[in-house]
Amino acid sequence: MPYQPIENYGMIGDMHTVALVGINGSIDWLCVPDFDSPSVFGGILDDGKGGHFIIEPVEEGATCKQFYWPETNVLVTRFLGEHGSVELVDFMPVGDAMAPGARRHELIRMVNAVRGTVKMRMTCRPAFNYARDQHTVRPLDGGGVVFVSPSLSLALTADCPIGIDGDGAECVFQLEEGNTAVFVLSQTSGDPGDAAIRSPVAAEQAFRSTVDYWRAWLSKCTYRGRWREMVQRSALALKLMTYEPTGAIVAAPTCSLPEGVGGERNWDYRFTWIRDSAFVVYAFLKLGFTKEAERYMHFAANLCRQTESESPLQIMYGIRGETKLVEQTLDHLDGYRQSRPVRIGNGAYDQLQLDITGELMDAAYLFNKYGQPISYDLWSRLRTMVDWVCANWTRQDEGIWEVRGGQRDFVYSKVMCWVALDRGLRLAEKRSFPCDRERWQKTRDVIYEDIMEKGWNEERGAFTQAYDNDSLDASNLMMTLTFFVSPTDPRMLRTLDAIMQPPSRGGLVSNNLVFRYNVDETDDGLAGEEGTFNICTFWLVEALTRCGRFKHAQLEEARLMFERMLGFANHLGLYAEETGHSGEHLGNFPQAFTHLSLISAAINLDRALGVRR
Repeated sequence: MPYQPIENYGMIGDMHTVALVGINGSIDWLCVPDFDSPSVFGGILDDGKGGHFIIEPVEEGATCKQFYWPETNVLVTRFLGEHGSVELVDFMPVGDAMAPGARRHELIRMVNAVRGTVKMRMTCRPAFNYARDQHTVRPLDGGGVVFVSPSLSLALTADCPIGIDGDGAECVFQLEEGNTAVFVLSQTSGDPGDAAIRSPVAAEQAFRSTVDYWRAWLSKCTYRGRWREMVQRSALALKLMTYEPTGAIVAAPTCSLPEGVGGERNWDYRFTWIRDSAFVVYAFLKLGFTKEAERYMHFAANLCRQTESESPLQIMYGIRGETKLVEQTLDHLDGYRQSRPVRIGNGAYDQLQLDITGELMDAAYLFNKYGQPISYDLWSRLRTMVDWVCANWTRQDEGIWEVRGGQRDFVYSKVMCWVALDRGLRLAEKRSFPCDRERWQKTRDVIYEDIMEKGWNEERGAFTQAYDNDSLDASNLMMTLTFFVSPTDPRMLRTLDAIMQPPSRGGLVSNNLVFRYNVDETDDGLAGEEGTFNICTFWLVEALTRCGRFKHAQLEEARLMFERMLGFANHLGLYAEETGHSGEHLGNFPQAFTHLSLISAAINLDRALGVRR
């Protein structure tokens, strides 16, 4: 199987894990039972050894279409051939649709013949533990097989005969118009009697229950503005990336998809970043999903350590709150289109990044304002964090982009230290919470003056990436979004002008898309190129939007840029982390941060554009 472009995939899941389904009907990524578990199907990282589960027409040349069942995370792949057409319906049961008894992860694939007579082929070749574990295949009574590895067993059942082919299973079946075939992959104990067998009728019931679940969840969305379908699709994607037991949201459900094909910028994003907290809380609250905002806020707050020597927070955690995310390379895998190394774990977990306290304090402030009043116990933890910032804000760090080229005085990190103190003071004033107000206010003001003196480069005419260089950085767009400076402050307007220049003229914008920084000017400790960062493009949209409330030309530019950016989504409305020179998706997919920033940009742009006539 050749590698599918990253943008050719859709996502299904059950809030414990997700599967990526290609437009060709192949599942090339699935970790069981959780997001951070070893992969069972990893063909997207090695099309030879990684494993896949494909259902496709035997007839060659069929046209492939893919769409989500309206207002759900149920995926439909349509094959249109000369002699007939079929629809492949993929979903993971949630809510009342889950298998009875003990919690069981299921993936259901329903093949419906829509027109004519179609011959189909199913091939299932798992590769357990990132293709490191051997497994055996055993037949099941009543149809199906069970794959047994040292650490995990999966059953594949169907209402048609399945044959064993080496370490895989396959079958060829023919469907007449109106007929349905059902395949169910489920986690099992390995006991042949433990497999879940879904009849077509039972599968249809599970399908309808799953559709009802997603529509009931989405009905809570209060957003009624422009681009509602894209906003709702982003919300549905974020819900799929939520780990139900804890409320944590993974940055992306994949690992090691490259930021540049053939390069080394390949990371594991199946963890939860504190940085995302403010964006998560803001997005969910603004859309009416208060429960999700509350659960994520509690998850993040419970991670704070009561300490004065170490940072109270790590930059990222496991989805259950794990603190050690040791990075490993899987040298036996080729990587997506030979992009090596393939990494699992993330070595940046122990970096110092001063910005994270500001982001969590902003989340707490927003949650207290739009969600529910925070408790004294939570305030005590937050107060410890702010006190730590007072004592440590002058330190150098690795910054928002987790560079591996050494610590520096990154401007964005200093800005977020200011945010931590500013939001702490606002919370304390609003709720009359006890704190060292005099120290906090003095430190906040000192940080502000420090940034204005050392972060502003008069010769460049912009706020720069760090105190000791003149490079631009898209993260400084957040200076307006966090209310550090006015959107019409002359320094911010000049920074916007500088960023919006093409790279050939020292800027960061190419084809209406934004690079996070110039890799030739920034020592990030890595070789190779990368694409434009989608979140940075949405940040620029929002910065222009805030400026556009006072300057009409910038508002029109923001709207045009946003509309163009929507055109870079894939056919399902999903985004990876980056967009390449030819519009291809790069990096892990789908990326939560991108969808969070899309929601924020849409909400603020719609408000700025005013009431529609």
